[in-house]
Amino acid sequence: MSCSLLEFCRIQELKAVHDFLFPSPGSTAAAGGESAKSKNDSEVTWDEADWGSWEEEAEEAKQPDPQSGRLAQSASWLQDCVLSLSPTNDLMVIAREQKAVFLSPKWKTGQEEMQLAVSWSGALNAEDGECVSSAICIPLASQKRSSIGRPDWTCIVVGFTSGYVRFYTESGVQLLAQLLNEDPVLQLKCRTYEIPRHPGVTEQHEELSILYPTALVTIDGFSLFQSLRACRNQVARATASGNDNIQPPPLAYKKWGLQDVDSIVDHASVGITSLCPFDQMKNASILGGYHATIKGSPPAMSQYITVGSGPFTGFFYAVEGSSQPLLSHVALAVASKLTSALFSAASGWLGWKHKNEEEPVQKQKPKLEPATPLAVRFGLPDSRRHGEAICLSPCNTLAAVTDDFGRVLLLDVTRGLAIRMWKGYRDAQVGWIQAAEALQERESGHRPSPSSPRGPGRVAQFLIIYAPRRGILEVWGTQQGPRVGAFNVGKHCRLLYPGYRIMGLNNVTSQGCQPHTQQVCLVDATTGTLRTVSVPFHLALSDKKSERARDVHLVKKLSALLKAKELCQETLQKEATGILLDIKYPAIKKQALETLLSNKKVSHSSLSGIVETLLGTLQSQDPDGVDEALCQLCSSQLKLLRLYGTIEKMHAEGQEEDATAPDSDLSSVLRLGQADLLRLQSMLQRYGEEEEGRRPTVTFSEDLQAELPLHSFLSHLEVDGASVKVSRGLADDGGHLGSLLFWKCVTGESSPDGVCRTLRDAGMVPQQLLSLLLAAWLSRERDVLQSPEMVIHLHQLISLLTSLPGAVEDSWDLQSVSPWWQLMRSTCSQAASPAAALLAAHAGHSVAKSLVGGWAETKFQSAEAMTDSWEALSLDLEQWAVLLRQLEDCLLLQTLLRCHLPPVSSAGTHQRVTVRSLLEAGRGGVADSVAKWLFRQNVSPQLLKETLSRKDGAKGPEEATTLEPQFTRVAELLLSVCAQFPCSLDPDVLFAHCCWEYVVQWNKDPEEGRHLSWAVDHLRCITNAHVQHGVAVMMWSTFIDKRFSACAFLMDKVGKAPKDRLCRRDIGMSDRAVTSFLAACTQLLQILMEADIVSDEMSAPLLEVEDPWVSVEGPTSIVELALEQRHVHYPLVHHHCVLATILCGIMRFSLRGVKPLALFDSKGKNSFFKELTSIQLLPSGDVDPNIVSLRQMFLQKLLSGWVHILPQDGAPASSAPPEDEAWPTLAIELLAPALQVSADVLQRHLVCELYSHGLDLLAEEAMLKVEDPEVLASQLLVLTGQRLAYALLHTQTKEGMELLARLPPTLCTWLKAMDPQELKNKEVPISRTGRLVTRVIELLPENHGQYMLALNLIEAVEAMVSPE
Repeated sequence: MSCSLLEFCRIQELKAVHDFLFPSPGSTAAAGGESAKSKNDSEVTWDEADWGSWEEEAEEAKQPDPQSGRLAQSASWLQDCVLSLSPTNDLMVIAREQKAVFLSPKWKTGQEEMQLAVSWSGALNAEDGECVSSAICIPLASQKRSSIGRPDWTCIVVGFTSGYVRFYTESGVQLLAQLLNEDPVLQLKCRTYEIPRHPGVTEQHEELSILYPTALVTIDGFSLFQSLRACRNQVARATASGNDNIQPPPLAYKKWGLQDVDSIVDHASVGITSLCPFDQMKNASILGGYHATIKGSPPAMSQYITVGSGPFTGFFYAVEGSSQPLLSHVALAVASKLTSALFSAASGWLGWKHKNEEEPVQKQKPKLEPATPLAVRFGLPDSRRHGEAICLSPCNTLAAVTDDFGRVLLLDVTRGLAIRMWKGYRDAQVGWIQAAEALQERESGHRPSPSSPRGPGRVAQFLIIYAPRRGILEVWGTQQGPRVGAFNVGKHCRLLYPGYRIMGLNNVTSQGCQPHTQQVCLVDATTGTLRTVSVPFHLALSDKKSERARDVHLVKKLSALLKAKELCQETLQKEATGILLDIKYPAIKKQALETLLSNKKVSHSSLSGIVETLLGTLQSQDPDGVDEALCQLCSSQLKLLRLYGTIEKMHAEGQEEDATAPDSDLSSVLRLGQADLLRLQSMLQRYGEEEEGRRPTVTFSEDLQAELPLHSFLSHLEVDGASVKVSRGLADDGGHLGSLLFWKCVTGESSPDGVCRTLRDAGMVPQQLLSLLLAAWLSRERDVLQSPEMVIHLHQLISLLTSLPGAVEDSWDLQSVSPWWQLMRSTCSQAASPAAALLAAHAGHSVAKSLVGGWAETKFQSAEAMTDSWEALSLDLEQWAVLLRQLEDCLLLQTLLRCHLPPVSSAGTHQRVTVRSLLEAGRGGVADSVAKWLFRQNVSPQLLKETLSRKDGAKGPEEATTLEPQFTRVAELLLSVCAQFPCSLDPDVLFAHCCWEYVVQWNKDPEEGRHLSWAVDHLRCITNAHVQHGVAVMMWSTFIDKRFSACAFLMDKVGKAPKDRLCRRDIGMSDRAVTSFLAACTQLLQILMEADIVSDEMSAPLLEVEDPWVSVEGPTSIVELALEQRHVHYPLVHHHCVLATILCGIMRFSLRGVKPLALFDSKGKNSFFKELTSIQLLPSGDVDPNIVSLRQMFLQKLLSGWVHILPQDGAPASSAPPEDEAWPTLAIELLAPALQVSADVLQRHLVCELYSHGLDLLAEEAMLKVEDPEVLASQLLVLTGQRLAYALLHTQTKEGMELLARLPPTLCTWLKAMDPQELKNKEVPISRTGRLVTRVIELLPENHGQYMLALNLIEAVEAMVSPE
């Protein structure tokens, strides 16, 4: 791989630029100056290069040809202009005299290339007679976080013959101007930050250097960067808002007066350098003599190199600290008609003006700072030689100098010596290219570890010389390197070498993403093209290293060729073959060949031609000098390529005309009866309908019909001697490889005999061919379902593969298991496509059956007992029969799992089951799969119970219609699966697994209280008490116990129903979820107590399994674990049930002032939250009266809370929420006896609370259960008095006052003592109060002390009712 000249941009309006800069009427367009070059962009050899044509050119130049002179003058117009290009290629400046043109890149859509278009043009002179003498474009780094390391905008710095240096934006707006010296500006150069390549290299600072005939000014880069940013921001604000003056940051600069030099035309600022101790002592002894003193550390110096005359090259050293930097106190003048240029008293002048505004008359020159004298340290004295230009190398160690003798000198900057000279380059232009070494180009056997820091890569410097007299561009290796490249480019070009990058970066921001910058650029004045030179690193090397690096670059070239968008196969084959043959190292050649083999763009014919050519070349060479591994790779890949071509050709040709057609009768091929065949077709049809009824999925025709690419085919196969084997890592793409080989045969489009014969001749193993065939068949289940008749061709292929040598062992007999059939059975049992697996198993069983029959006929052909109905049996056939039954069960189960009810049709992907997974899932695998499906379909326990109740078919039509319409079809399928698995899907087993699945899902998301509630409902549906008991015990100990104890402790701590925040913190669920959780706990404990009682009268179930699944292994099922659980201690369960009911009541009715654990004594507290199967010391006998009093108060609060949530309209009890109807019964019949509280006291309290809330009808119903009516009557008499007191005393009506005056004094006094505020509902009709008084008189005996009071009350009530 050699040097290349690459075009990256083109000037769009070259003629317009020329006409603007050269406005003379007779001038011709710049683009029409020179005809097409004969050898443009072509590399020049040594023989073609003309080295001694200067005299001939001089004679030709003397010929007085006006036409050619005019053309030459027109074509060389760019040589008379000041030209500068930003290193980021985002701006170009072309200036001449007072005018300038700014060009910016734009993408040309039609021509698909980048072009430079004119963005601004105009005059830059601010004073009469001044002209542009130098210009550079400096990209400034962005300060935004999103674009660190990238350029923000580009500043154009222009030097004038008047001594002014002005700074402009891309749109031609002047930012500031500085007068540092009155002499013309000769040269502007810039140095930007570069990361030091080695730890010992001094870090260089950014600066802008301005050369005058006798002075050199350097401006600090940081100060310039800040000033330009401030000025640009001020210009933007002034443009938007008007007048605004802001003092920008001052520029820090140094001004050196260069002495002891006759003339200077160019310079180079090397940067800060420091001498080594030896050079320091040498200089000190030369300058100071024997007694000179030497400082401890060498001083840091700034080195400058000038070219001109007397001396030809001068070296200047400015010691750091010898001159303080000067600060230019500048002011910014904003564009306005009312403002003028501002003058600074210190030094310098800075201004910005509108492009249409006239320059104000300058009355005085600004004050100039004196220069610090700086004498030349040494130089290269040559009185006759005059230097023209100097170009510093990127690493600041070398410099190229051109002179008027047509020489190019290479200087060693550190030693100050000329180390090389090139002759014959008059008016030469020079530049540098730095090429970095790629990582893989290292000639090193040791690779550093990933943790070790990677050292800096090597870089090589190349000198670029453009000789305009000869129109040739050359690339030279330094320091003693040869010429590595040459190009004919024309005689009217300009070579641009910026020598800097982006200003404003530092050691942090420069680590980020930096944009690509061109190191050199060649501008052609005739065509307007901009080209750059690409030089590979290996050209700087020599001998073996160069060959290896060259090979690496050839590999890169091959990779770039393969990445092309439009790839012509003929061109690719030609170029790739040439690259492979050019590579010298076998290892790299192998790498390049592997790159070709793994590329998907290379066609089969091209790749075959490349490999054949390479193999032929290797075989024609000396065997001792050829790498054996490379030859084996070529021969093996060529064999695979030929196999691929043969297979593709056979598939394209189709079936052979003389090929025998297979039997088309499916029943005879599969050896099935008509009934079995119809049953099989019915199962496949139902499975296919569920497959089509699934939610829509996006498929692409390319994916369905895509064949295995060539590169994948080559990677999937490997050649081992004379045989071809499948790669070990082939797992996911086995179906694709099998489809490539066999699918055309399966569909009947290709000849199975020819394909099998070809694969056998290639040396492929029959076992691997069978695996590939089955993988292809199983991966295309959808196609198989659309055309089940393809199993006939599958049967034919299996027969052909079975007949291959090495398929079935010769030692196989009827009493042994053949590994061949075991491989097929194992593949079918692991298949996730049950329909395709069942058909493949039927085909394999048919082939095995015919093989066994043929073997038996051969073995027993002389047997006399052999009849027509005789059938041979073998161990393989028995295993085939078991597998077929298993696959049928699996297919039916998978059909059910594919079903989706309409409300949840968008659920997640269905569960995949295989025969292997069911065999390894234990006895509960089937029930667990169905339970997970029922959970996903959101089937309620009641609906499942009704469905399973139809299993025996004894239910009438009325009950059959209770199922939901959309569930009817699924219910039928569910019943079919239950019939297929009568043991595994026994109702109790299924309910147990559903219960466990719901409680597991609730444990994952405790906020879903419905999951736990349905888990308890499923548990209640289990009919066998032993299973119900065991599942309940496991639920409590695994999921419930810890949260239940957390609830109890939290409520006991806060003394009330906790808030949502506390519930989430201590229990892990919200307060509403805690209420639902405690209700489920109460039901669970009640079910557990009932199951414990019933289990004594019931035997444990016998767990069986279906015959085809007797070999099932795996984890213990839920039912088995449930039967292993120990019996619970009934009193302890009842004890916990009482606590659960108390906790649930507190949360349901938001009770306050209740500590649930305080309702129990020490024995009761200590027995809580222990294992329910353990024996605990529970409280017995009499309880402390204080505790009984607390219990009674709690139960009364509980009943009051229940009454409070009832509707306040006198509705019956059925109007209460269904889950709340049982609370009075729980409190009075369950909690009261357990807590040793009088039930009659609670019943009387309930009646009083109902009357207090105005629920008289409910109170009358509850009154029937009261055992002590006298006490109740006394309590109700108080309620009656409160109602009458509110009606007579608190309403203050006229009728009420009159009635009160007629009442007996005793009754009036008693009514005034009543407090109506204790009533919860005061607005009760007086008729209800009259009915209540009547009930009280009925309950009171006549000899009761309050009987007369009750009679007076009824008279008062009747008197109140009569006016109404």
